[in-house]
Amino acid sequence: MAEYLASIFGTEKDKVNCSFYFKIGACRHGDRCSRLHNKPTFSQTIALLNIYRNPQNSSQSADGLRCAVSDVEMQEHYDEFFEEVFTEMEEKYGEVEEMNVCDNLGDHLVGNVYVKFRREEDAEKAVIDLNNRWFNGQPIHAELSPVTDFREACCRQYEMGECTRGGFCNFMHLKPISRELRRELYGRRRKKLRDYSEVLLHASSLLILVCTYLLLVSGRSRILGLLGILSESGRSLLALSTISCIYRYIPEAT
Repeated sequence: MAEYLASIFGTEKDKVNCSFYFKIGACRHGDRCSRLHNKPTFSQTIALLNIYRNPQNSSQSADGLRCAVSDVEMQEHYDEFFEEVFTEMEEKYGEVEEMNVCDNLGDHLVGNVYVKFRREEDAEKAVIDLNNRWFNGQPIHAELSPVTDFREACCRQYEMGECTRGGFCNFMHLKPISRELRRELYGRRRKKLRDYSEVLLHASSLLILVCTYLLLVSGRSRILGLLGILSESGRSLLALSTISCIYRYIPEAT
């Protein structure tokens, strides 16, 4: 019985827990839902509720008529918003793996921003801080979200251009950023990883040179001491393994 309950948890067969909240982190019934919304106590993902305002949905003239916003202006406005929030999250709280913005119109999803951090600790820190901040003239409402796999939360019909429910669909309609901005934002992480790898490589090369010098001067005993120091300080595994190989081929001092 326990195995069966575990297998259906968060699915449509689960009569106790809300499958929509489990998958999407939001439910159109809100607090009136007949099923439980299990809010996570820890997660990599946070939700900033109703924070993005689409100019095409809110722009009105003084006489109450809707103002036309071109697609180019719309994309520029959205890219600026996305870059500002993404950069703020990374600089203040930690590395962001993924960020998504809902383009839905339903009250429970409209303007929601989901930020998935690399570390759960960063997500927790962000929620605590953001709930004491304002953005664009409104207080930020941030919470930990159960969403970790956005493929399960997204509307597949929308991605294929076939969703018949429009903006009031209960699955996420994610608003895309421009290709240029995606390369810029997510390219930063790749550059950081390359830079870090290069630093490790240079450090390892330097250690090999030091070991070679110690071999010529003092032999095995000095290198053995260096290995102990590196192990205690948690240095590069590449450097440790290389030095260990050198050590094995050095003859015992006579």
